Amino acid sequence: MSRDDHLLPAAMRELPPPWNDLTHRRALALAELPASGAEQALEVLRAALPPHRHSVHDWDEALREAYDDRDDHTLDEADAWLTRLMPATADVTREGVARVLAEWSRLGIPTVSAPPTPEQIRTTAAEWATTVRQDLASDAFALLLERGAPAGHEDDTVRLAQAYVRVGLAVEPAVRLLLALGRPRGEAALLELVTDDEVRDFRPYVRSRLLVLRRPGYEARGRQPARGEEPLLPSAVRELPYSWGAGFQWPAGLPRDAENTARARAVLLACAPTGPVPEPVPGPAWTGDADEERPAWLDVRQVMADLMPYARLVTRERMTEAMRECALLGIPGVPRDPGGEEAARFLTRWVTWIGGLVADAVFAWLGTYVDDNALLTPWAFELAERYARCGVAVDPAMALLHRHGAVAYAREALDRTAADETLPGRVRRQAAR
Repeated sequence: MSRDDHLLPAAMRELPPPWNDLTHRRALALAELPASGAEQALEVLRAALPPHRHSVHDWDEALREAYDDRDDHTLDEADAWLTRLMPATADVTREGVARVLAEWSRLGIPTVSAPPTPEQIRTTAAEWATTVRQDLASDAFALLLERGAPAGHEDDTVRLAQAYVRVGLAVEPAVRLLLALGRPRGEAALLELVTDDEVRDFRPYVRSRLLVLRRPGYEARGRQPARGEEPLLPSAVRELPYSWGAGFQWPAGLPRDAENTARARAVLLACAPTGPVPEPVPGPAWTGDADEERPAWLDVRQVMADLMPYARLVTRERMTEAMRECALLGIPGVPRDPGGEEAARFLTRWVTWIGGLVADAVFAWLGTYVDDNALLTPWAFELAERYARCGVAVDPAMALLHRHGAVAYAREALDRTAADETLPGRVRRQAAR
């Protein structure tokens, strides 16, 4: 067989059993490996590591759709042909892939012609070779996770895990191993990766795992009192006993009396925006689609909420700590210089956003639980209109006005807002609904 016909490097073709086995039998045999299995796992990782970035996420769209439309039996049969004709790493060849595609064509897989084209063979050959690398590396990382890195090879294990993340293969098992290594070795490795441009679209995942390691430290800081620190929120807000972790929500069982509505009014007046905010204030929960990329502010808010779990703990010192931590985590848009103008804008934006979260919770409590119009007229409706016009706590403010729409003050506020063409369309539509 010609050298060019092989799809895997010699080091992978020469792997010892059971690592060279591509059938279901490999999993059973790996569980019975002796203590030397961990060292073998490192050899597998060295052999399977590609020289450049690979991806197992580039299947042709039509092929994915065809797979989704086929019954499970047909798909299982199609997959079985891959290891039936190429049961070992030495058998992974272009000729073998061509024979598999001929069987797929016979099975009626609609994206494979009869006979298969050279392009179909080339694409499937490249993808199958990458999948084999990924599967073997995943098994190797799983074994190391179970048994630990071989003594004296801890640094090598870390470097290999980082290398796989950078090339985009077996990323999740590699990161899980680094996470299990903990501090300081695993954490340091993840901190390198999270700011590495080579990691690309896997950086949010790396960051999410790194947060698991670092979060206990944030929470410990959050339990410390803010003695000698400079508060950033008004005193009426700092007095609130409700936590950021619960969205600053006021409890449902809170008495709906003059005392609590007066406190709500004081908080809303203290947080009231003086004009339209330059950037929309995020709501308590992100409402994006499951396949939509998470916005960076979610991770920033998580760090801040842990460091400053109550409004009284929102201080200049902790905001600076949060900024440094978020920059260390490679969160986009976070300034690296805490003393620069960009950092000052970051702090101002987040103080506004935190105040918006507090106000959101106040309006939600008023709109959901306080039915007595006399307790709300006219101040609550005036403030709801003001907040909505400025782009802060828009949803609960509008909900409050609609719930009391029979009251003249509330109805007039809705009508003015709906008719004001200088306001964003979303706000006007909410007022008009």
